[in-house]
Amino acid sequence: MLELSALQTGIRLIPLSLALLVSAIAVPRLWPKASPRRVVRVGLLLLLAATVLLITLLVADATASVVTVPLLIIGLGIGALASQLGAVTVSAVPDKESSEVGGQQNTALNLGASLGTALVGSVLIATLTSLVLQGVLNHPNIPDSLKSQAQTTFGAGVPFVSDTAIQTALEAQGTSAATIDAVLQINADARLAALRVALFIVVLAAVLALFFTRWVPAMPPGAPAMIPDDKETTDLQDHPE
Repeated sequence: MLELSALQTGIRLIPLSLALLVSAIAVPRLWPKASPRRVVRVGLLLLLAATVLLITLLVADATASVVTVPLLIIGLGIGALASQLGAVTVSAVPDKESSEVGGQQNTALNLGASLGTALVGSVLIATLTSLVLQGVLNHPNIPDSLKSQAQTTFGAGVPFVSDTAIQTALEAQGTSAATIDAVLQINADARLAALRVALFIVVLAAVLALFFTRWVPAMPPGAPAMIPDDKETTDLQDHPE
Protein backbone atom coordinates (compact mmCIF):
# COMPACT_ATOMS: atom_id res chain seq x y z
CA MET A 1 0.00 0.00 0.00
CA LEU A 2 2.90 2.36 0.82
CA GLU A 3 4.86 1.20 -2.26
CA LEU A 4 7.82 -0.01 -0.19
CA SER A 5 10.17 -2.69 -1.39
CA ALA A 6 10.65 -5.96 0.50
CA LEU A 7 13.95 -4.63 1.90
CA GLN A 8 12.38 -1.33 3.01
CA THR A 9 9.56 -3.22 4.67
CA GLY A 10 11.98 -5.55 6.46
CA ILE A 11 14.01 -2.62 7.79
CA ARG A 12 10.89 -1.15 9.35
CA LEU A 13 10.18 -4.46 11.10
CA ILE A 14 13.62 -4.54 12.77
CA PRO A 15 12.39 -2.74 15.95
CA LEU A 16 10.06 -5.68 16.62
CA SER A 17 12.85 -8.26 16.35
CA LEU A 18 15.34 -6.26 18.41
CA ALA A 19 12.87 -5.53 21.20
CA LEU A 20 11.76 -9.17 21.27
CA LEU A 21 15.36 -10.39 21.57
CA VAL A 22 16.24 -7.90 24.31
CA SER A 23 13.11 -8.66 26.31
CA ALA A 24 13.41 -12.45 26.02
CA ILE A 25 17.01 -12.33 27.29
CA ALA A 26 16.69 -9.55 29.86
CA VAL A 27 13.59 -10.68 31.76
CA PRO A 28 14.97 -14.02 33.03
CA ARG A 29 18.38 -12.51 33.76
CA LEU A 30 17.20 -9.40 35.58
CA TRP A 31 14.21 -10.96 37.29
CA PRO A 32 14.93 -14.71 37.58
CA LYS A 33 12.46 -15.12 40.45
CA ALA A 34 9.66 -13.12 38.87
CA SER A 35 6.19 -14.64 38.87
CA PRO A 36 5.52 -16.18 35.42
CA ARG A 37 1.87 -15.20 35.72
CA ARG A 38 2.79 -11.57 36.34
CA VAL A 39 5.33 -11.48 33.51
CA VAL A 40 2.84 -13.04 31.07
CA ARG A 41 0.19 -10.51 32.08
CA VAL A 42 2.63 -7.64 31.60
CA GLY A 43 3.54 -9.03 28.17
CA LEU A 44 -0.10 -9.24 27.12
CA LEU A 45 -0.79 -5.74 28.45
CA LEU A 46 2.12 -4.44 26.36
CA LEU A 47 0.65 -6.13 23.28
CA LEU A 48 -2.75 -4.66 24.09
CA ALA A 49 -1.38 -1.15 24.65
CA ALA A 50 0.70 -1.25 21.46
CA THR A 51 -2.26 -2.35 19.35
CA VAL A 52 -4.49 0.37 20.78
CA LEU A 53 -1.71 2.90 20.14
CA LEU A 54 -1.37 1.73 16.54
CA ILE A 55 -5.13 2.07 16.00
CA THR A 56 -4.91 5.63 17.34
CA LEU A 57 -1.96 6.54 15.12
CA LEU A 58 -3.56 5.27 11.91
CA VAL A 59 -4.55 8.39 9.98
CA ALA A 60 -4.91 9.16 6.30
CA ASP A 61 -1.44 10.70 5.88
CA ALA A 62 0.42 8.21 8.09
CA THR A 63 3.76 6.94 6.82
CA ALA A 64 5.60 3.70 7.56
CA SER A 65 7.25 5.33 10.59
CA VAL A 66 3.90 5.16 12.39
CA VAL A 67 4.56 1.52 13.28
CA THR A 68 7.99 2.04 14.90
CA VAL A 69 6.94 2.68 18.50
CA PRO A 70 4.06 0.14 18.49
CA LEU A 71 6.41 -2.53 17.09
CA LEU A 72 8.95 -1.80 19.82
CA ILE A 73 6.27 -2.28 22.48
CA ILE A 74 4.91 -5.40 20.79
CA GLY A 75 8.43 -6.85 20.66
CA LEU A 76 8.88 -6.27 24.38
CA GLY A 77 5.55 -7.99 25.05
CA ILE A 78 6.27 -11.02 22.88
CA GLY A 79 9.74 -11.32 24.42
CA ALA A 80 8.24 -11.30 27.91
CA LEU A 81 5.88 -14.11 26.92
CA ALA A 82 8.66 -16.10 25.28
CA SER A 83 10.83 -15.80 28.39
CA GLN A 84 8.24 -17.60 30.52
CA LEU A 85 5.88 -19.87 28.63
CA GLY A 86 8.44 -22.37 27.36
CA ALA A 87 9.94 -23.02 30.78
CA VAL A 88 6.54 -23.12 32.46
CA THR A 89 5.19 -25.64 29.95
CA VAL A 90 8.18 -27.98 30.00
CA SER A 91 8.54 -27.85 33.80
CA ALA A 92 4.94 -29.01 34.23
CA VAL A 93 5.84 -32.57 33.21
CA PRO A 94 8.57 -35.07 34.13
CA ASP A 95 11.92 -34.67 32.38
CA LYS A 96 11.36 -37.74 30.18
CA GLU A 97 8.29 -36.05 28.65
CA SER A 98 9.84 -32.60 28.18
CA SER A 99 10.77 -33.15 24.52
CA GLU A 100 7.23 -34.23 23.62
CA VAL A 101 5.73 -31.30 25.48
CA GLY A 102 8.17 -28.89 23.83
CA GLY A 103 7.16 -30.23 20.42
CA GLN A 104 3.48 -29.85 21.24
CA GLN A 105 4.05 -26.28 22.39
CA ASN A 106 5.85 -25.38 19.16
CA THR A 107 3.05 -26.98 17.16
CA ALA A 108 0.42 -25.04 19.09
CA LEU A 109 2.44 -21.84 18.64
CA ASN A 110 2.65 -22.25 14.86
CA LEU A 111 -0.98 -23.30 14.60
CA GLY A 112 -2.12 -20.34 16.68
CA ALA A 113 -0.04 -17.93 14.62
CA SER A 114 -1.46 -19.34 11.38
CA LEU A 115 -5.07 -19.27 12.57
CA GLY A 116 -4.65 -15.81 14.08
CA THR A 117 -3.17 -14.42 10.88
CA ALA A 118 -5.93 -16.03 8.83
CA LEU A 119 -8.64 -14.67 11.11
CA VAL A 120 -7.31 -11.12 11.20
CA GLY A 121 -6.59 -11.19 7.46
CA SER A 122 -10.08 -12.45 6.67
CA VAL A 123 -11.66 -9.69 8.74
CA LEU A 124 -9.37 -7.16 7.07
CA ILE A 125 -10.24 -8.19 3.51
CA ALA A 126 -13.94 -8.68 4.25
CA THR A 127 -14.25 -5.21 5.79
CA LEU A 128 -12.25 -3.58 3.01
CA THR A 129 -14.33 -5.31 0.32
CA SER A 130 -17.62 -4.36 1.92
CA LEU A 131 -16.68 -0.70 2.41
CA VAL A 132 -15.17 -0.26 -1.05
CA LEU A 133 -18.15 -1.82 -2.83
CA GLN A 134 -20.63 0.18 -0.77
CA GLY A 135 -18.70 3.38 -1.41
CA VAL A 136 -18.47 2.78 -5.16
CA LEU A 137 -22.10 1.72 -5.57
CA ASN A 138 -23.42 4.64 -3.54
CA HIS A 139 -21.23 7.37 -5.02
CA PRO A 140 -23.18 9.61 -7.43
CA ASN A 141 -20.14 10.60 -9.52
CA ILE A 142 -19.09 7.06 -10.41
CA PRO A 143 -20.65 5.78 -13.67
CA ASP A 144 -22.83 2.68 -13.70
CA SER A 145 -20.40 0.84 -15.96
CA LEU A 146 -17.64 1.12 -13.35
CA LYS A 147 -20.04 0.11 -10.57
CA SER A 148 -20.98 -3.03 -12.48
CA GLN A 149 -17.32 -3.80 -13.14
CA ALA A 150 -16.49 -3.32 -9.46
CA GLN A 151 -19.16 -5.81 -8.40
CA THR A 152 -17.76 -8.40 -10.81
CA THR A 153 -14.07 -7.79 -10.14
CA PHE A 154 -14.13 -7.33 -6.37
CA GLY A 155 -16.87 -9.77 -5.46
CA ALA A 156 -14.27 -12.23 -4.14
CA GLY A 157 -12.34 -9.57 -2.23
CA VAL A 158 -10.63 -6.21 -2.66
CA PRO A 159 -6.83 -6.44 -2.49
CA PHE A 160 -4.61 -4.00 -0.62
CA VAL A 161 -2.92 -2.02 -3.39
CA SER A 162 -1.25 1.36 -3.65
CA ASP A 163 -2.98 4.48 -4.93
CA THR A 164 -0.59 4.49 -7.88
CA ALA A 165 -1.71 1.02 -8.95
CA ILE A 166 -5.39 1.98 -8.72
CA GLN A 167 -4.86 5.22 -10.63
CA THR A 168 -2.86 3.48 -13.37
CA ALA A 169 -5.52 0.80 -13.82
CA LEU A 170 -8.35 3.33 -14.02
CA GLU A 171 -6.46 5.63 -16.39
CA ALA A 172 -5.84 2.66 -18.71
CA GLN A 173 -9.63 2.27 -18.97
CA GLY A 174 -10.08 5.94 -19.84
CA THR A 175 -11.75 6.81 -16.52
CA SER A 176 -12.27 10.53 -15.86
CA ALA A 177 -10.12 12.36 -13.31
CA ALA A 178 -13.15 13.07 -11.08
CA THR A 179 -14.06 9.39 -10.96
CA ILE A 180 -10.45 8.38 -10.22
CA ASP A 181 -10.31 10.86 -7.33
CA ALA A 182 -13.58 9.49 -5.95
CA VAL A 183 -12.39 5.88 -6.12
CA LEU A 184 -9.06 6.76 -4.52
CA GLN A 185 -10.80 8.50 -1.63
CA ILE A 186 -13.22 5.61 -1.13
CA ASN A 187 -10.37 3.12 -1.10
CA ALA A 188 -8.25 5.22 1.28
CA ASP A 189 -11.11 5.56 3.77
CA ALA A 190 -11.91 1.86 3.50
CA ARG A 191 -8.28 0.85 4.09
CA LEU A 192 -8.09 2.81 7.33
CA ALA A 193 -11.41 1.47 8.57
CA ALA A 194 -10.48 -2.12 7.66
CA LEU A 195 -7.12 -1.84 9.43
CA ARG A 196 -8.78 -0.52 12.58
CA VAL A 197 -11.37 -3.31 12.58
CA ALA A 198 -8.70 -5.98 12.03
CA LEU A 199 -6.52 -4.59 14.81
CA PHE A 200 -9.54 -4.50 17.09
CA ILE A 201 -9.70 -8.29 16.68
CA VAL A 202 -6.14 -8.39 18.00
CA VAL A 203 -7.23 -6.27 20.98
CA LEU A 204 -10.06 -8.73 21.73
CA ALA A 205 -7.63 -11.65 21.48
CA ALA A 206 -5.25 -10.00 23.95
CA VAL A 207 -8.08 -9.32 26.40
CA LEU A 208 -9.25 -12.93 26.10
CA ALA A 209 -5.71 -14.18 26.68
CA LEU A 210 -5.49 -12.08 29.85
CA PHE A 211 -8.48 -14.00 31.19
CA PHE A 212 -6.67 -17.32 30.73
CA THR A 213 -3.52 -16.17 32.54
CA ARG A 214 -5.12 -17.26 35.80
CA TRP A 215 -3.88 -20.78 34.95
CA VAL A 216 -0.27 -19.68 34.54
CA PRO A 217 1.75 -20.61 37.67
CA ALA A 218 2.45 -17.80 40.08
CA MET A 219 5.81 -19.33 41.13
CA PRO A 220 8.75 -19.69 38.74
CA PRO A 221 9.78 -23.21 37.70
CA GLY A 222 11.96 -24.88 40.28
CA ALA A 223 10.98 -22.54 43.11
CA PRO A 224 10.38 -24.33 46.42
CA ALA A 225 6.81 -24.53 47.58
CA MET A 226 6.02 -22.08 50.35
CA ILE A 227 4.83 -24.77 52.75
CA PRO A 228 6.51 -25.16 56.16
CA ASP A 229 7.81 -28.60 57.07
CA ASP A 230 6.62 -30.55 60.14
CA LYS A 231 9.27 -29.12 62.47
CA GLU A 232 8.47 -25.56 61.46
CA THR A 233 4.78 -26.25 61.91
CA THR A 234 5.39 -27.65 65.42
CA ASP A 235 7.55 -24.68 66.37
CA LEU A 236 4.86 -22.29 65.19
CA GLN A 237 2.25 -24.10 67.24
CA ASP A 238 4.45 -24.13 70.40
CA HIS A 239 5.55 -20.55 69.98
CA PRO A 240 2.79 -18.62 68.18
CA GLU A 241 4.51 -15.33 68.91
